Amino acid sequence: MSERSSSTSTYLLVPIILIAGLLAVAVMRNPSLVSLSGFGSAIIVAAPLVLATYALMALAVAGRGTVDLAVGPLMAFINVSIVKLNMLGVVTGPFGVFFVALGLGVLYQLLFALIVIWVRVQPIIVALSGFLALSGINLVILQRPGGMAPEWMGSWGLGTTIFSPILLIVLIATGGWLLFTLTPFYANLRMMGYDERAAWTSGVRINIVRICAHVIAGLFAGLGALCYTALIASGDPTQGTTMTLTAVTALVLGGVSLSGGRGGVTGALLGALNLYLIGFVLATFNFGAVQAFVTQMSYGIILVLSLLLTLLVPIIGRHISFITPWGAFLVLGVVVAGIMLHIATMGSYLPAEPVSGAATGDLMTRYLLELPGSGAVAGADLGLALTPLQRAAFIAALALVVVVFTARVIHAESRAQRMGLFLYVFVAVLILALFAVVAGQDGGALTGVAS
Repeated sequence: MSERSSSTSTYLLVPIILIAGLLAVAVMRNPSLVSLSGFGSAIIVAAPLVLATYALMALAVAGRGTVDLAVGPLMAFINVSIVKLNMLGVVTGPFGVFFVALGLGVLYQLLFALIVIWVRVQPIIVALSGFLALSGINLVILQRPGGMAPEWMGSWGLGTTIFSPILLIVLIATGGWLLFTLTPFYANLRMMGYDERAAWTSGVRINIVRICAHVIAGLFAGLGALCYTALIASGDPTQGTTMTLTAVTALVLGGVSLSGGRGGVTGALLGALNLYLIGFVLATFNFGAVQAFVTQMSYGIILVLSLLLTLLVPIIGRHISFITPWGAFLVLGVVVAGIMLHIATMGSYLPAEPVSGAATGDLMTRYLLELPGSGAVAGADLGLALTPLQRAAFIAALALVVVVFTARVIHAESRAQRMGLFLYVFVAVLILALFAVVAGQDGGALTGVAS
């Protein structure tokens, strides 16, 4: 069991290292990402992919190679159904829209489960049949992209703020799965994914567990369709293929085993965010008319490389067992957060008027090596009257405390199979602090423009 847990943790090193590198490159290529609107847009664009990956993850953990290739067309089916019902005036309110979205997702997955369990058709055949059937049905419901989403969803897809209903949906979905992992049912689900026959002989009710896994996947797909509808504010019956390919790639990249038994919300989330960042970074380059083809080619290459890594990671893991995923996450997180804060505060210490030698002086001031002079921004206040030497000593002491604390956490979590509650809270506080700094920078910039 310990070897299996170690292998599972080792798989997370790949998406953790990749997301750190991609996030650093994305911020350098497009500094506007580090802003309220930048983070807000990233959340609304990445949310449908994250929830689609969650839906695939819930089924992959159940085993039998159950990867629902129809997750993209299913989300498009829910999307065009909501738009069509809204245009007809049948379902327009929030309660009705949520009921339709979640209900359609659950009903499709229940049908999927019943065919696999009682008709005994291979899951891949059912998935391909569903992909083709839903792709055609979507075009019957809505022949071309168009229509209007419910009016109350208009502000959801603006992406002008970090704290939006879309973020709340993603947090609820993530938190719900984390709570689900604490239940005995989740242990039965993983046992069934590892070895269905052994789980059956242990008394696990295989059919009930599999049906519940499909229900959970349907709920995730319904929530993803809601986020997608809010993003485009209309209906689009043609996006199923792209979403399926991207979600499957994110699933594999997140270390989720397609054979079952291994996977979780952490790997799925990291994989989805990596795929979003890859598309974001590629968009910063001008490939002209072949931009979409380059992106699709990149997804395909990443999918192949990720599958190859599933063979190499166990071998490499024997030689890097001293590196834990959560230790790498903390260290790389501090480095990337420093880069993002550097980008977010680039305009904080610019002189009011260009002066000779201002660049060097401003650089020294910005990194707390010299007190701001008359060239600093008007109204700037240090808060505490510290000399440069005192300030440097204070920063060194604070850095030492952070390093010691990080080392203790890494040591405590080195043998853990998953992140503890304290680490989740600690990471959440760091992310909220970063958001607060970015919000303060945006607020200061807006005040300067208004004045």
